[in-house]
Amino acid sequence: MDTRGAIGRTICCLAAALAGCSGNPFRTAGPPPPGLAPPVVEAPGVPGLTGPSTPTLPYTPPVATVAGGSDAVAVEARRREQTEILEEEVAALREQLASTSRQLATTRHLPTAPATPSTSDEREITGDTVMHSAMSQLALDDLPVRFDGSVVRIELPAERLFEPGEAALVPGAAALLTMVAEEIDRVYPDHYVGIEGHTDTSPLPGIEARSPHELAAARAEAVLQFVAERTPLAAKQLFLVAHGANHPVVSNATSAGRARNRRMEFVVYPELAPRQ
Repeated sequence: MDTRGAIGRTICCLAAALAGCSGNPFRTAGPPPPGLAPPVVEAPGVPGLTGPSTPTLPYTPPVATVAGGSDAVAVEARRREQTEILEEEVAALREQLASTSRQLATTRHLPTAPATPSTSDEREITGDTVMHSAMSQLALDDLPVRFDGSVVRIELPAERLFEPGEAALVPGAAALLTMVAEEIDRVYPDHYVGIEGHTDTSPLPGIEARSPHELAAARAEAVLQFVAERTPLAAKQLFLVAHGANHPVVSNATSAGRARNRRMEFVVYPELAPRQ
């Protein structure tokens, strides 16, 4: 009975094999039908190693790209242009500064005085040091003298020259003005001299209405006329200025301060007048 069973199983297996049964346990893998098996190719870069081939494309190296490349180039060009413009402006400003410095170095010793015609005979300008050192040579008794920047200022009290509110010189004014003019001519010969009139803030006395500037101008004119006609100082050296109450030397809050501010000043400049 066992013999017949074994023979039966053998016959079934043969029948299944002939029929192409995929469940046949004795079936071995055969070559695939033509056109269905994947071609075997050598793996790139590994000699002797083969495997199923895959579609390949030609190798293209990556290209580095920058988004907005044309915009970046334009921005860089504008930046360079602006830098060049700024450098040119800085250079121009430096040149202007150098020019201004040269002009200041040339003019810083010149006095503040009315412009005078330039002539070939115009004298040199005395330096500040010489003006200041010569100031001690002035013999002016008790008159206040001070060095102001580059000029020498000599104060004459108005009470010694004029009646209150008047512009006519009193009799004793001639001696005082002559003494001052002679000292200036001795120590600072041929220098420009400004005659400046100053008042205080008090109301002006008298019936005739005058402003402080009008009174200061009238007094300065009277002094200039006397000095030009009766002292060694020449008219070409002199000019007058009327300040009124604009430039007090002390406070006007006290009577002593107001008296000090009512004054005439002889202002000696370092610039020399022309000979002719």
